Amino acid sequence: MTLALSHCSGPDDRPLLEQTIGEAFVATAGRFPDRPALVVPHQGIRWNYTEYRREVDRLAAALLVLGIEPGDRLGIWAPNCVEWCLTQYASARIGAIMVCINPAYRLHELEYALNKVQCKALITAERFRSSDYLGMLQTLAPELARATPGQLDAHRLPHLKAVIRMGEEHTPGMFNFDSIRAAVEAPDIARVEAVAAQLRPADPINIQFTSGTTGNPKGATLTHRNILNNGSIVGEGMRLTEHDRLCVPVPLYHCFGMVMGSLACVTHGAAAIFPAEAFDALATLQAVAAERCTALHGVPTMFIAQLDHPRFAQFDLSTLRTGIMAGAPCPVEVMNRVLTQMHLPEILIAYGQTETSPVNHMTRADDPIGKRVGSVGRAAAHCEIMIVDAEGRTLPVGERGEICCRGYAVMHGYWDDEERTRETIDAQGWLHSGDIGVMDAEGYVQVTGRIKDMIIRGGENIYPREVEEFLYTHPDIQDVQVFGVPDAKYGEQVCAWIRLRPGAALDADRVRDFCRERIAHFKVPRFIRFVDDFPMTVTGKVQKFRMREQMIAELGPADPRPS
Repeated sequence: MTLALSHCSGPDDRPLLEQTIGEAFVATAGRFPDRPALVVPHQGIRWNYTEYRREVDRLAAALLVLGIEPGDRLGIWAPNCVEWCLTQYASARIGAIMVCINPAYRLHELEYALNKVQCKALITAERFRSSDYLGMLQTLAPELARATPGQLDAHRLPHLKAVIRMGEEHTPGMFNFDSIRAAVEAPDIARVEAVAAQLRPADPINIQFTSGTTGNPKGATLTHRNILNNGSIVGEGMRLTEHDRLCVPVPLYHCFGMVMGSLACVTHGAAAIFPAEAFDALATLQAVAAERCTALHGVPTMFIAQLDHPRFAQFDLSTLRTGIMAGAPCPVEVMNRVLTQMHLPEILIAYGQTETSPVNHMTRADDPIGKRVGSVGRAAAHCEIMIVDAEGRTLPVGERGEICCRGYAVMHGYWDDEERTRETIDAQGWLHSGDIGVMDAEGYVQVTGRIKDMIIRGGENIYPREVEEFLYTHPDIQDVQVFGVPDAKYGEQVCAWIRLRPGAALDADRVRDFCRERIAHFKVPRFIRFVDDFPMTVTGKVQKFRMREQMIAELGPADPRPS
């Protein structure tokens, strides 16, 4: 294949799956009843597909008993755990739209997310790291203290009726996760099948919040067809079978863990191993060795952390074969170490956006090393890719422009936001990524920059406008500009330049304290400067690039200090 224009399509020799996620899950459990399905070492979970399905159906039945119906939004707020996995497939079995709440969210973000999509119920962990989930919910909904479980009437969360907490304890106003599952009976489980029969592949089934250029996050709404096929195609790229065991240290709340990890396994009968609540280099190495994993996912910083761990040499990783590296470019020297020292000769690079379910580009196992580190591969199966100029015209190969995608993977739209949906998906069905790339004559794409004013810190997408609008709520801040600066560990760090109101006195620590309990930790500015003015154009437009240049000159090109 030799291209003249930057427009190509991935292979379409294998038809797309026209099933719901629940149908695919049940089919796999029927084909591989005794094969390993789910391993969660930190919770002592080790299930085959028969056991996995039994537990999924019990939760699905319990949700129906609580009044959760097809189309209702069901939030899940937790780190990686067995309850998250059960919720993913139980919600799919009954057509409830699972809303992924970032485990790092704090009060401000949680309130917005629950209200934006009108969550009827929320399944939540007790806490995670420094976040007291139950405490935050009780702050937002003090009515929980006297509410009958399932009948919450909260002023700040008017749509939320039921909170289901994980763990052994019971909390006023909340259901207990294990208790509701234990209470179901055979007729309840039979009802699951009746409800499942009414669902369709085109139905929305998942909402993923992505940071918004104009402030609040957008709820990318994905269908069964979107994410089931994406997981299947990613698994096909890795050549997964029922004999594979995939270690998934990346988060489930994100498409990387939920689609490229969990769904890739389910669509191929492979086993998913979740080594810890959140990424831990040692726990990941231990899981790979102990479980004899054949595949491993991660962003480059995760692979680096494992390679550089002082106990790395103690672990036998020889069973590894494949996996996915995504989220950021991988330096060639790191890739060489992953290929050799981690025994991952077939590891793939993947690229996309939440809005494309998420993968629309992948390398292949037989691609040369130069293509694996110098590009994000070619168009994935059933995806059409085009590089366009500012007027939407297809560019010749070798010219930089915006990466656009069309096909099954493009999201249903942003939840309750037609305007933003139209801004992202044009009349011809092309999703405009906001990323700048260049396509070569063989169809390989290199991502070279971003149109959108986005910061990528450790794989997390942060839009400065969202952080700016939050900081504007501080009574002492008159104006603020947020941008990214290079960082050796995370790729980028958040930097804020702040103008104070006349007479106000504020320091960087107090700004960070203001942020920490209200927005996710990765959005909290690492660097803060108080200034009298911002650099401007003659027309009065703020020049963030000059601020960035000044900070790089001050900090160095890639500040290595820990966050």
